[in-house]
Formats: sequence, structure tokens, C-alpha cells
Amino acid sequence: MRTAIVAALGILVLIAGAMLGIGNATMNRFAPGIVSQNGAISVPRTDYRKDWSFLGTYSADGGEGIGFHSVYTQPETVGYFRKNGSFPDGAVLVKELFDTEGGDLTTGAVRWASKPVGWFVMVKDTKGRFAGNPLWGDGWGWAYFKAGEPDITATKDYRAECLACHEPVRPTDLSYVQGYPSLKGKGR
Repeated sequence: MRTAIVAALGILVLIAGAMLGIGNATMNRFAPGIVSQNGAISVPRTDYRKDWSFLGTYSADGGEGIGFHSVYTQPETVGYFRKNGSFPDGAVLVKELFDTEGGDLTTGAVRWASKPVGWFVMVKDTKGRFAGNPLWGDGWGWAYFKAGEPDITATKDYRAECLACHEPVRPTDLSYVQGYPSLKGKGR
């Protein structure tokens, strides 16, 4: 009898542990490796240039953002957006910023990306997971990282540092989708 009780308790502990593990795995599936359980945002460590979908590049000619801004997301985000016209929960947008160099080539005067300047990382959060965290709000997580410091979030408060630039595109979920031809469909 005593053995049966110990065995039953052991099984209950295993079941409870498995359930807790499943709960933690579910939370970690929200932008895994990019968002911590407390809402800290990281630059993806994956080779996003190779493994993710390229959305588009902006050429910024004035203000603080001079240079090229190349944007990437997970491949499944592109399919979801094409079908639904919105970003899914957990979608990650990585905007890689570059200085430019230029010169005269056979095509005329051109500019190309040179040294990295930094990254903007946005993470779609349709559930408001991190209320009270100054990097989260308006349906997104927001973070900027300087080149050479990809593990240190320079952003302290998205409302003060990010929102003003994104306010003009509030109708498109605070994202400049007009510069992302990949979201519009096949190229031909």
C-alpha cells in the first residue's frame, strides 16, 4: 500500500512538472530567443539575412536615420500578412541600419550599404503581455541597439524614443509597410 501511494505521488509530481514545463515552453514560444520572460528584447542571433524573409530597404536621406534601412522578418510572418493584412502575434521586424558609401559606376552615381550603424527590433504583441514595461505598448515591443552593442538595448521608453517616428503610419499598425514589397505578393 505504501509503495502504491509513493508511486502515485511520484506520478503526480511528474505530471505537474510536465505541465509546468509545457507552460514555460508556451511562454518561451513567444518570439523565442528574442523576448525574455520579463519582456527584454534582443537582436536575433539567427542569421536573419539568410533564414528570414527580406521585406524591403529604405534609403533615408535626412534627419538622424541617414543611410539604408533593410528590414527582415520570419518567413511565416510574410504568409500570414499576405493572407490577413496584419502582423501575427510574435512577428519580429528587424531593421538593420547601415551608413552608405558611393561612387560612379557604369550605371551612374550610386550608393551602397557600408558599415552597420545599429538595429531596430519590433515584436508584435497582440495580448499586452508586458504591461508597465516601457519597451512595450501600442501592440508592439520596441528596441534600438547600437552597432557594436547588439546585447544592450539603447531604448529606455518607446513612447519618448520610437512612437513619434511611427505615428504617421498608425493606420498600418505603426509599420511602414508601403516599403515592404514582399508583403504585397509574388514579384511577378
